Amino acid sequence: MLIVDTKNAPGAIGPYSQAYETNGLVITSGQLPVNPADGTMPEGIAAQAEWSCRNVGAILEAAGSGFDKVVKTTCFLADIADFAAFNEVYAKYFTSKPARSCVAVKDLPKGALCEIEAIAVK
Repeated sequence: MLIVDTKNAPGAIGPYSQAYETNGLVITSGQLPVNPADGTMPEGIAAQAEWSCRNVGAILEAAGSGFDKVVKTTCFLADIADFAAFNEVYAKYFTSKPARSCVAVKDLPKGALCEIEAIAVK
């Protein structure tokens, strides 16, 4: 097993890693919509979905994978009413249409509106 770590995505805010590579898979932790350069989080679901996707992409790239190799995502929304707007952004990145679960949760860390985790092949 290999821990994946990149400065191009936000660092973990707890006792976990950005991702693990094992047995030909890359398994990311949930990615919040945080700009890794300055730690800020934009307002609005579209801008936040964009940053969550970018952060997943940065981790996949660091592991030698990419969006086209994602086989499963799990998406968390603070408000299910944001589902359509979230999907508009998500669809630009996950064009291979991996399997997905998308659920609304009571709260996300740092007051985020969305979070995305992914499993990809190497």
